[in-house]
Amino acid sequence: MRALVPSRDERVTVAEAEVSTVSPVAAELVIKVEAFSVNRGETFLLENPMQGWRPGKDVAGTVIRAASDGSGPSVGTRVVAHPPAAGWAQEVAVHTSNVAVLPDSISEQTAAALPLAGLTALRLLRTVGPLIGRRILITGASGGVGHYVVELAAAAGANITAVSASPSRGARLLELGAVKVVQEVTDTAGPFDVVLESVGGDSFPQAIERLAPDGLLVWFGQASRTSVTVSFFDLLARSPGARIQHFSYTRGELDHARDLATLVDLVAGGRLHPEISSIRPWAETAAVIEELRGRRIQGNAVLTVG
Repeated sequence: MRALVPSRDERVTVAEAEVSTVSPVAAELVIKVEAFSVNRGETFLLENPMQGWRPGKDVAGTVIRAASDGSGPSVGTRVVAHPPAAGWAQEVAVHTSNVAVLPDSISEQTAAALPLAGLTALRLLRTVGPLIGRRILITGASGGVGHYVVELAAAAGANITAVSASPSRGARLLELGAVKVVQEVTDTAGPFDVVLESVGGDSFPQAIERLAPDGLLVWFGQASRTSVTVSFFDLLARSPGARIQHFSYTRGELDHARDLATLVDLVAGGRLHPEISSIRPWAETAAVIEELRGRRIQGNAVLTVG
């Protein structure tokens, strides 16, 4: 079958190649991939890929081989899935615990934008706890995770300030429920009950400065790829009782099926709207990767498999 594999040069790109057909284990089904989403984190892995690794964590398509153990959807069912890798291909084997059924109202292109970004947003907000009336600051908000966080948190009654690189990239966040969108953390006054920080570098200590006493900063990324320096004494002086918590969307989660189904239900009910700024054929994946790394894509980028 055809699949996208890491290229051999020094660029952050992929190349199309023939690979072996998938060989599922008993609890895996095989999906004919119709669309997949590119996540910025995967582009980092492409810089120095492990031997034999192929990218692809967010896919949607149709089941062409059911799991032999009887679990999961049957052949012909449209699904969204979150495999650990290898989804940028014509076919992918996925454990049935990482698959959710799609209703007719949701296209494969829309569904492909859900898994990693949607799961991250959903679990981030669970980590935060009750949202109604709480003041939340989210950095790096114009990516896929940020759009989901803003819409879900606003619907739950949170007061959200979003940091976005430019007014044009942040306009959609206001439509989704943010009360304010700024270009820099330093443009905010605070204090915030919760800070969701995903940029690193200078953004991290600036965000901490705006944290309320007994507030919570959840660190879920470092998009700038710049190290963070934090003064413990400044934190104590400005925000006594404040907590810093690291977040990984997979921690403690043995499967993704239930949360994928929750995301699907939210979209089907009109309560969650995937922000997809680019839908292109998978032959253009390399170009999309460069645009994503250059922050020229708002929300999610989806590729269709021909």
